[in-house]
Amino acid sequence: MTHHQRLLIIDFGSQVTQLIARRLRELNVYCEIHPYQNVTDAFLADFAPKAVIFSGGPDSVTRAGSPRPPESVYAMGVPILGICYGQQVMMQQLGGQVDGGKISGGGGTAEFGRAFVTPAESKISLLDGWFADGKEQVWMSHGDHVSQIAPGFEVFGTSPNAPFAITADKAKNFYAVQFHPEVHHTPNGKKIYENFVRLAGFSGDWTMGAYKDDAIARIREQVGDKKVICGLSGGVDSSVAAVLIHEAIGDQLTCVFVDHGLLRLNEADEVVSMFRDNYNIPLIHADESDLFLGELDGISDPETKRKIIGKLFIDVFQKHANEIEGADFLAQGTLYPDVIESVSFSGGPSVTIKSHHNVGGLPEKMGLKLVEPLRELFKDEVRALGRELGLPETFIGRHPFPGPGLAIRCPGEITRDKLDILRKADAVYIDQIRKHGLYDDIWQAFVAILPVRTVGVMGDGRTYDYACALRAVTSVDGMTADYYPFTHDFLGETATRIINEVQGINRVTYDITSKPPGTIEWE
Repeated sequence: MTHHQRLLIIDFGSQVTQLIARRLRELNVYCEIHPYQNVTDAFLADFAPKAVIFSGGPDSVTRAGSPRPPESVYAMGVPILGICYGQQVMMQQLGGQVDGGKISGGGGTAEFGRAFVTPAESKISLLDGWFADGKEQVWMSHGDHVSQIAPGFEVFGTSPNAPFAITADKAKNFYAVQFHPEVHHTPNGKKIYENFVRLAGFSGDWTMGAYKDDAIARIREQVGDKKVICGLSGGVDSSVAAVLIHEAIGDQLTCVFVDHGLLRLNEADEVVSMFRDNYNIPLIHADESDLFLGELDGISDPETKRKIIGKLFIDVFQKHANEIEGADFLAQGTLYPDVIESVSFSGGPSVTIKSHHNVGGLPEKMGLKLVEPLRELFKDEVRALGRELGLPETFIGRHPFPGPGLAIRCPGEITRDKLDILRKADAVYIDQIRKHGLYDDIWQAFVAILPVRTVGVMGDGRTYDYACALRAVTSVDGMTADYYPFTHDFLGETATRIINEVQGINRVTYDITSKPPGTIEWE
């Protein structure tokens, strides 16, 4: 993306650094996140950012060896915005003073959670649109605090525990805030980013129309006259990647759709119909449901399920891919969050929460080069690209669906009978959500069939059938989530429909767990 105006986000380990990038992308500004240890003098010269943002982070600048950006970043002559730890490291490097709080062994006052910033007498363009009511709510999360600002800086906003909440060196276009404007707990935080990119001279040249044309040109240059195979799941990411690549190279692309028998009701038919009939994309429909369900028979541990599915997926995909003569490239729907999360901030291994069936092993095992045309995009940008490509809204707006499919919505052992019950209950639930006009308000919704049977009564007779749990969450990016606040009328109506229409279920519950502490999926 070298011909786009580019903004560099130097990551110091904040849990919300991705949100900074999302806010900027929403403003049509292309940006990339890079861990501080990768940002060298040579990197800065090559990347040539038009502006730089320092993220927050968990460390203390008072600690010897704590993260720093290279000193050369301050000599580039571009605007810099420091956020939380980013403010503190800027002050420390430029001649100010940071005092440790209780967390880092000092005696200073920490500040976590909601706070209110009030303006100083001096004005600054970074704060245009702020302080209309005399103060602004912000989200603080810092143990240390700036006790003396660097030479050339002035104070433009204060909070009860952060006398230097907003500071700037106007002559150098260096800005620093102690709070996090990227989180929704800072309601007017978006204005900070709008003003910053305006001050930095960004024209907003990052659009999906431009990205589509760029991506098609890059795919053609990378692939040439060779063939590409693409693993198609029917989800948004793989669907958009497949249509984009097909637009670039036509019949040089073949998609392999592995049907593992763990899909939703009628899903396999819908996927095959869309790609064969609507797009005329060469497609291998590998119905391997007997293989997958046979290997999963008697397995109840969730991580074991995922690993079985992952291994079989690779084996089946490779078997059918070998039928495509001359394939040199493998296409994947890798997204930018996957890229960010694959680079460990500390350089050490991350904790495995759950295995992903399409990550690791496949390219090396098959000896293929990767084509990843979505690796610079967030999920909402992929949907926007899908619209540019003319995909039907029914596909673009679909809720995320996990690679292991219904296997992880069926805690305990998996049987064909349980899967059939689950498919029907899920179809009723989603139909209810659509009928009430709620589908687009929800990030993800599904039914989980529970590994317990309960006593019920129907028509004066005793039943002993499965209980199920409804799950629906709201989220921005799936990293955190909260349950959707359905009305009791909706839940009652939905429970009645499922019990009446789905034989095998006699009890319906609603899962109101947030993420964290739970995950969105049940396994």
